Amino acid sequence: MSATHLEVLVEEPSMEAFLRALLPRLLPQDRSFSIHPFQGKSDLLGKLESRLRGYAAWLPDDCRIVVVVDRDDEDCRVLKRRLESMAGDAGLRTRTHPGGAPWQLVNRIAIEELEAWYFGDWAAVRAAYPRASARVPRRQGFRDPDAIAGGTWEAFERVLQAHGYFQGGLMKIEAARMIGAQVDPVRSSSHSFRVFSEALLEACG
Repeated sequence: MSATHLEVLVEEPSMEAFLRALLPRLLPQDRSFSIHPFQGKSDLLGKLESRLRGYAAWLPDDCRIVVVVDRDDEDCRVLKRRLESMAGDAGLRTRTHPGGAPWQLVNRIAIEELEAWYFGDWAAVRAAYPRASARVPRRQGFRDPDAIAGGTWEAFERVLQAHGYFQGGLMKIEAARMIGAQVDPVRSSSHSFRVFSEALLEACG
């Protein structure tokens, strides 16, 4: 059975703002979603297994859980195994380990942070912030958004400040809302964003 509702767990409010702008455009109109932000990655990971045990006790067949965390500087495979282990210990079937039945939960990792997804669709950034240079994705260090070194939110802030935006510092929630309203998964060059989007569309049939 395809999902009619998604429960989305994210580590902080800017991802929540991004998804609230994106999901109504991405998902079929008859699907619903709830987004639950935590107070950072350590807060989410610290509370995740307990939260998942609660879900396992009532989750209906037409509901799926989506867990989204930033990789930051962690080993992606180690982080994914940790997430998968917590889901399995809570009694939930994951997309990676469905156990021969429809999966209930998918873990997705933003590599290395949400802002990398912005670099992956620079047309969306320019729609929100039109003074930003169209040449940014062709610059060395920005061609692969999932491989930007040294912190993607800092890199994004520097690029936008160079074109007259956020002189007092990046307003993460504002940027997330503005870009989330424009981003297109089909157009994105971020592999981690496309994998995330494909999982949601698969869940909803």
